[in-house]
Amino acid sequence: MEYSLCTHSLFIFSASFCIMLRLAVFCFLLYTLLVASSAQSDSNQPVIQLRLAGEKKKHYEGRVEVFYNGEWGTVCDDDFSIYAAQVVCRELGFTGAESWSPSAKYGKGEGRIWLDNVHCTGSEKSLAHCESNGFGVSDCKHSEDVGVVCSSKRIPGFKFIRNQGLTVQVEEVRIRATYSHRKRIPITEGFLEVKDGGKWRQICNEDWNQKNSRVICGMQGFPGEKRFNTRPYKLLASRRKKNYWGFSINCTGNEADLSDCKLGREIEQKGNSTCGKGMPVVVSCVPGRVFAPSVSIGFRKAYRVEQPLVRLRGGAMIGEGRVEVLKNGEWGTVCDDNWNIRAATVVCRELGFGSAKEALTGARMGQGIGPVHMNEVECSGFEKSLTECYFNPNSLGCSHEEDAAVKCNVPAMGFHNRLRLSGGRNPYEGRVEVLGERNGSLVWGTVCSDSWGTMEAMVVCRQLGLGFASNAFQETWYWQGDSSADPVVMSGVRCSGTELTLEQCLHHGKHVACPKGGGRFAAGVSCTMTAPDLVLNAQVVEQTTYLEDRPMYALQCAHEERCLSGSADKADPSSYRRLLRFSSQIHNNGQSDFRPRASPQSWVWHDCHRHYHSMEVFTHYDLMSLNGTKVAEGHKASFCLEDTYCDEGIQKRYECANFGAQGITVGCWDTYRHDIDCQWIDITDVKPGDYILQVKRLLWLSGFIRYWCQTGTFETVPVLKRCSNRCLKNGEHKLCPKTSHV
Repeated sequence: MEYSLCTHSLFIFSASFCIMLRLAVFCFLLYTLLVASSAQSDSNQPVIQLRLAGEKKKHYEGRVEVFYNGEWGTVCDDDFSIYAAQVVCRELGFTGAESWSPSAKYGKGEGRIWLDNVHCTGSEKSLAHCESNGFGVSDCKHSEDVGVVCSSKRIPGFKFIRNQGLTVQVEEVRIRATYSHRKRIPITEGFLEVKDGGKWRQICNEDWNQKNSRVICGMQGFPGEKRFNTRPYKLLASRRKKNYWGFSINCTGNEADLSDCKLGREIEQKGNSTCGKGMPVVVSCVPGRVFAPSVSIGFRKAYRVEQPLVRLRGGAMIGEGRVEVLKNGEWGTVCDDNWNIRAATVVCRELGFGSAKEALTGARMGQGIGPVHMNEVECSGFEKSLTECYFNPNSLGCSHEEDAAVKCNVPAMGFHNRLRLSGGRNPYEGRVEVLGERNGSLVWGTVCSDSWGTMEAMVVCRQLGLGFASNAFQETWYWQGDSSADPVVMSGVRCSGTELTLEQCLHHGKHVACPKGGGRFAAGVSCTMTAPDLVLNAQVVEQTTYLEDRPMYALQCAHEERCLSGSADKADPSSYRRLLRFSSQIHNNGQSDFRPRASPQSWVWHDCHRHYHSMEVFTHYDLMSLNGTKVAEGHKASFCLEDTYCDEGIQKRYECANFGAQGITVGCWDTYRHDIDCQWIDITDVKPGDYILQVKRLLWLSGFIRYWCQTGTFETVPVLKRCSNRCLKNGEHKLCPKTSHV
């Protein structure tokens, strides 16, 4: 008999295939941000050019490099300050600096160290105007090269001095849809326009290629580009007044941002004759499975979670999270050694998003559990999956403190414009108000709070870009919203948690039915950008599962807490119950501690077991047939949530002794041993055979639901095989029951 492990979670992707690995050639590309400075003063100060280079994660950060006397060189970190960083960033066209880094954080440069002991007041127009030892006078090594992180915002109307071979610098990039497509969400096709000098301009398509389009689509949140019908665009272009940008663009296709592409030839401006052999560039993109184009008001369908080999975990927003890969049926993490924007972009495109905005290191999206499957990952940028990239299988020693993560570009859907929070003390809380149809027009109104819960609140917070739901409120009399929005316009809302908008959830549609009415009973939420993430350690369940026949007289307290099946109510006290027992170990891999919602004053005392329940049901245990029918069930109350063990270096904060505080610290885990009451399923009435054991732990604060399931007979202790969302029986795949709804 074979057994398997299956895992599901809301709006997180899973997989159903074994990982196939192959080596890919890796070429390291030095990303540079390069502009020319207008640093020439009446005092005959030298003219320099600046760029940001090195092992960058974003186009607005990197090692500071100076072009002087025909040669590129670096700047020493001695006496460098945030004021000098401000001068550098403004000279590069950014509004300011966020921070600076010493000791070659972005890698060691080459060539001369042009500047040392730089002193700036912050008001200088160029780094060349700051006091220093003089150009080329330095006692530093390249291990002291300085780097900066600039604000991502551009100076409006900033004029770059451009030379062929430099990188592209514009203020904004957009795809401008034709009139017939502007009501479609997202905008996937249209004329490409760049904002330069405060004005939107088109690009001549004479030198344009498919690789350039791929980069643009990635920036706009789409995984790839596609062909389109040029005829209607030629007709439109002939009728429109054109304002061409002065350069062509050369991209390799693997850049994460247009700012990483090189400037091509200069386009001679000839009025209406500019780009005489071509027309303005048109870009057409393929949306990922999550974002199907539709008319804005008619966008209803929630996406279906498919099963790739890579998934994201722990992120507050869609398109971000810790990177996990499936290998030999087991999910594991990726070490951040060599992790860069190119590998992150492969992950993002694989999952149906655009290119990566950021490649995160140091477990910024929480620590995973289980093995670290990949280390020293190197991608060319054109792989279809992260599993096709080269990695070092012999490189060991990475801990989960080094788990890699990503933030991906996602399409501008505009969903936040159809929902708002009103009356809260801060932008993260308030009464939920939606833009709904009433008497043939769109008006703002409230949501009926009947059946309103955390799943619905999760969708609201995600739709508004506010992260996780920390609370769902069924009374909001203390939040006075706009009185014109008091009428209820949406009722009967039931969400599974995968929806991108509240409209995608089940609801009553145009026929609103709310017995209590709106007013004080309108739905409300509070959101948070950080949340706990409870993950069940499936291996512990595998190692501790066994059967026990226990006499009824020894189960009186468990019977009182309804931990036995219904037939136990009429059972003879001398009879036995057959129990499927196992331990459960729950890890907090999130970014904040887990605490029971109820205050200690409202905890329930159980006299028989002599303990409090901080949550009446903390875990559901379901035994299901292979066709998904539930045949037995159990549950576990949280009588003691505490830090049983913690990762190295993390201090325990919660201990149940002497009625102490209950909870699970980030990086710690709580264990319910197999030998305590109710840590079982009563299978006395279940016939021998193959079944699915499903463990569900509900974490209301973060909205994550972790499922674990196994199949097998319960005549003997199971020996388990791991898989994804499919369970194996006699070598054949059997679909596990759907577990996306509570």
